[in-house]
Amino acid sequence: MDIKFEKITKLNRKKAYKLKPFKYQKNNIESVYNSLKLARKFKYYKSFIIKINNKNIGFFMYALFKNEGKNGRVWLDRFLIDKNHQNMGYAKVCFPLIIQKIKNEYNCKKIYLSVYENNLIAINLYKNFDFKFNNEKDINGELIMFKNL
Repeated sequence: MDIKFEKITKLNRKKAYKLKPFKYQKNNIESVYNSLKLARKFKYYKSFIIKINNKNIGFFMYALFKNEGKNGRVWLDRFLIDKNHQNMGYAKVCFPLIIQKIKNEYNCKKIYLSVYENNLIAINLYKNFDFKFNNEKDINGELIMFKNL
């Protein structure tokens, strides 16, 4: 399995827009379109298309929020496997590679993410990779999870 992360630019942005969740999942994650709009506004976001065997199967976005805590917090802010590629084990294969990429880039001790309380599939995925709740909520009411690295 050939897994690559393609940085999103003006040239490939339209490919990323095609990555979508199922309708029932839309309340659990921002659209790729809105995420990339945010990333264009705030340059500290880094966004990527997940490619497996040269197929676009997902999207993720992360950032260092310097204003959070003493040294800031590194967030995996978005993670999506396209509806046409879900239930194939791709999340379990790609997620640890994404975490490693973020760790290597920022040399951080923790990674944070947030998840809606009813998004049990995502919560179970994150727990399988040693993310834990920290009893905080973000500005949207999502539960915050973290992983010690």
